[in-house]
Amino acid sequence: MIRTKFWGVRGSIPVPGATTVGVGGNTSCVQVTCGDTHIVFDAGTGLRLLGAELVRKMPVSVHLFISHVHWDHIQGFPFFAPAFVGGNKIHMYGASNSRGTVESAMAGQMEFPNFPVKLSELGSELIFHHVSPGDVVHVGANVSVRAAAGTHPGGVLAYRVDYEGASVVYATDTEHSDDGELDERLWSWLTTQTSSSTTACTRPRSTTGAPTGARASAGGTAPSRWARPSPRRRA
Repeated sequence: MIRTKFWGVRGSIPVPGATTVGVGGNTSCVQVTCGDTHIVFDAGTGLRLLGAELVRKMPVSVHLFISHVHWDHIQGFPFFAPAFVGGNKIHMYGASNSRGTVESAMAGQMEFPNFPVKLSELGSELIFHHVSPGDVVHVGANVSVRAAAGTHPGGVLAYRVDYEGASVVYATDTEHSDDGELDERLWSWLTTQTSSSTTACTRPRSTTGAPTGARASAGGTAPSRWARPSPRRRA
């Protein structure tokens, strides 16, 4: 069974307060657990809360997939506690373009004077992987994550997790046509090569007892062809 937990659902900026307790005020972060494999989509401010839970299970190995590097999707990483602790391993996946990589975006937001600790000073092992639309990444026993292109300024990746006959899709920020029609590419991924899926979705509880929750689509989907990504490692 795939278990999905929403840690952040907001875009652009965190919005804490009485008006947002229904689904939470943190920016994008979704946890997908397949057996003992920890998969995380996006590193918005919800990642801080997820980190507080994972420190109780250390050492941990986490597969963090970034849809794109707009700030609301990466701003929580400097506050991800497991990244500071030796013995933990964090794989980070995302697209590259002419302006940089996931690694350069993460490093840039942690440079002085933005943040007191540099990415290179973190205690955990960080392993960066380049992912392109059409790639498939094997992250655990019988667990694969497939990437596909969405529609968003600067580009965005959607991801599908397949595990033991079940699947879940994370497709955030993708834009549909001006006439209100769904993005045909995304719709085809959601309606082809589907499997019989069973997912368990939960929301973490805030300190006030209200659920928090992420902008994600769930269902079976896959592009038509896949290739293995080329990883880059930095210890």
